Amino acid sequence: MKLSEITRGVDFELLSGEAEREIPDITNDSRRVEKDMLYFAIPGFRVDGASFLPDVLTKGAGCIVTEKTKEELAEIIGDISLYPSLTVLRVDNARRAMGMMSGHFYGDPSEKMTVIGITGTKGKTTTSVMIREMLEKAGHKTGLVGTIEILNGKERIPAANTTPESIHLHEELRKMIENGLDSVVMEVSSQGLMLDRVAGVDFDYGIFTNLSPDHIGKDEHSSYEEYRDMKKLLFGLCKTGIYHVDDPEAAYMMDGAAGRIVTFGQKEGTDYRAENIELYRAGGVLGTAFHLSGKAEEEIRVDLPGTFSVENALAAIAVASEMGVPMEKIKTILEKIHVRGRVEMIPISDEFTLMIDYAHNAMSLRSLLTSLRAYNPGRIVTLFGCGGNRAKDRRYGMGEVSGELSDLTIITSDNPRYEDPQAIIDDIKVGINRTGGEYVEIIDRKEAVRYAILHAKPGDLVVMAGKGHEDYQEICGVKHHMDERDLIREVIEESDVTEICGYHNQYFT
Repeated sequence: MKLSEITRGVDFELLSGEAEREIPDITNDSRRVEKDMLYFAIPGFRVDGASFLPDVLTKGAGCIVTEKTKEELAEIIGDISLYPSLTVLRVDNARRAMGMMSGHFYGDPSEKMTVIGITGTKGKTTTSVMIREMLEKAGHKTGLVGTIEILNGKERIPAANTTPESIHLHEELRKMIENGLDSVVMEVSSQGLMLDRVAGVDFDYGIFTNLSPDHIGKDEHSSYEEYRDMKKLLFGLCKTGIYHVDDPEAAYMMDGAAGRIVTFGQKEGTDYRAENIELYRAGGVLGTAFHLSGKAEEEIRVDLPGTFSVENALAAIAVASEMGVPMEKIKTILEKIHVRGRVEMIPISDEFTLMIDYAHNAMSLRSLLTSLRAYNPGRIVTLFGCGGNRAKDRRYGMGEVSGELSDLTIITSDNPRYEDPQAIIDDIKVGINRTGGEYVEIIDRKEAVRYAILHAKPGDLVVMAGKGHEDYQEICGVKHHMDERDLIREVIEESDVTEICGYHNQYFT
């Protein structure tokens, strides 16, 4: 493709070379550079991509996109006139330019499909799965870009980031087009927006779920206000914004929105409103039911617990309904919804409820346990650990929340990374001891799972928190396979099943 086509709509200064040259491929990874390729020299948190320019030029790169001036480049590679076959483009924002140019290079795939972006602090993964299932049921061939995985119509690719780097994102969108997909549901993180990972993406719908402080600190956001403002960026990019009006930040998100506004929540006058919310518990499964009013009148049942599940369902109903999905298909999906690692029920017993959830900080754990308490369980038993080489405040906070809201906490290991697991557990105990909550500590996670299952009582809710969809445990820089579903199955296979109240194994067969 001609460089002039790739740079369409991008402001740049041509420091050297020809703007009409042919570009065979693009990358921001210096290790992938081959002859005549275009290399984006991206300034990173820890490493500046421009520092690899000597190696990139040795490999024969044909074009460089950089934020550096001629004088700054001269300090790295010498006078650029010494490279007569090299084209150098200077831009103000290399990440944004990379997103826009990547979109053009891959044929602007987002313009050829319906793109649904979801942002917010909680609920993105569950809502994205709900929407995808609804669209698929209605005949839309739909891709997914999310925290857990990318589904491009042929491959299931584990996700490295909630929102992939822009080159990878546009490449996957093109694959979706090639694979016959007509829609994609995408989780859009605040980091993805801040780092222009979605630059060049043509969003048809943007969904706001909720907002609370998160991802604030080193290498993330400097303040809550910055975090909030990054989330808001999505609604300047989409044709229709769908907003959870019960959230205090909804008005801020809607202010100055570029597109049409659609609302969901429990307030009067909302386009998609939940009324008469009820909780149910049957056969080890927790769920919610409500009456839908506004643009549609229906009785809705969701096989997921908590009021947050109602909010997620409303968001999914809103976008699916706006896209013309029949309500009967929407209802069918919600009655059977299953999201890996998000209040995921593992129905091994009719007498107690076992679930896996990704709650990995105090805020998300409090939201989860508070919602579960509304089901009046005999006990809430919470099993969790905390990651190593992360802020200790998270450990104190999770310990305090579990001590306050659980009847028993089982403290175990999560991803210790380069820390001593016992030291992490000791930090968690600091938080629990502020509450006087009852706890046991079992470092080995499988043994902790065994204890939770074999000591469960009729009526209990057993919550395995923190790992969610993850299928590994990181120790000293090495990721070892560890999937809690496997641990549960192994515990059952190794135990006398008569020890487990009302045990049945249909989930694993």
